[in-house]
Amino acid sequence: MDISIHSSFLPQDDPDAALAFYRDTLGFEVRNDVGFNGMRWITVGPPNQPGTSIVLHPPGVDPGITEDERSTIVAMMAKGTYGGILLATPDLDEAFTRLQASDTEIVQEPTEQPYGVRDFAVRDPAGNLIRVQQLR
Repeated sequence: MDISIHSSFLPQDDPDAALAFYRDTLGFEVRNDVGFNGMRWITVGPPNQPGTSIVLHPPGVDPGITEDERSTIVAMMAKGTYGGILLATPDLDEAFTRLQASDTEIVQEPTEQPYGVRDFAVRDPAGNLIRVQQLR
């Protein structure tokens, strides 16, 4: 079976801040930016990986979600416990220096993890946890 990851989804509650972070800070390209009823879905991805994307979507817009569930999602986003993604780079220190120089919230500085990877963690503007690990 030949299956690949095409898109992952992360919630965003401020499309302009999300766009600035993923495009300007991380250097991802914008692949799509769609509005509907005052909401925006923004698709971004690494320029050298045209087949892999992250869709930044409004929180809790799935059909059938209750207002209580939507409130829970928003509260979890604010704590950084709702969404997350793992990225990788060949130069972890350069990536960390670049993110540290921006106004990105640093959660963990580069660390040699006991499970065999070196990584760091930041939060995007919506609170999503982004871990970046060193490519081996």
